[in-house]
Amino acid sequence: WIKEGFDIYKNNLGLLIVASLIAVLLTAVTLGILGGPMSAGMVLIVLKLRDGSQPPPVAGDVFQGFQYFLPSFLFFIVWGLIILAGTVILSFIPCLGQIASICLCLAAGAFLMFGLFLIVDKKMDFWTASMASIDKVKPAFFPFLGLAVVAGIIGYIGALACGIGVIITMPIYFTILAVTYRDVFGSGAISPEQGASQNPQG
Repeated sequence: WIKEGFDIYKNNLGLLIVASLIAVLLTAVTLGILGGPMSAGMVLIVLKLRDGSQPPPVAGDVFQGFQYFLPSFLFFIVWGLIILAGTVILSFIPCLGQIASICLCLAAGAFLMFGLFLIVDKKMDFWTASMASIDKVKPAFFPFLGLAVVAGIIGYIGALACGIGVIITMPIYFTILAVTYRDVFGSGAISPEQGASQNPQG
């Protein structure tokens, strides 16, 4: 999954960096409000690349994430607040609180790793997509946790360079998860007209 995801990234480097630049800038200038739809747009692009859709995606397809504005926004804001509340509560536990907070964030990242993909690909609402992701990850939690950690480290290591590097590295995270998602949930190529598959098969 990691190798195939990186190959997709490498073969479409220019497209993914431009799309990532748009997504990061719009997310930043709106103080995170557009983080959900911009991420949904990135998911749309990487799924098209994974599926070999014709015509191939372009960087402007990131704006198609607005088709999923409400579910993607709720996915980000609701789970973000839940995780934030959890980490704040755990921070009051002496010594072990910080470790528990890190574990909470990692576990949430693993359980919810397919949520946005299901919102885009299956047009699910945010809660249904979240529960479907959790149900799929639960039986093999630790392997998925390992993948989420590795993909996250690769994808967000750019944050170390004053955050600018995220534009280059973030798409790797999405391409790895796109390959994983297709293998786990099955095929269903995105149609050029609709921008997302309505295939209900899992």
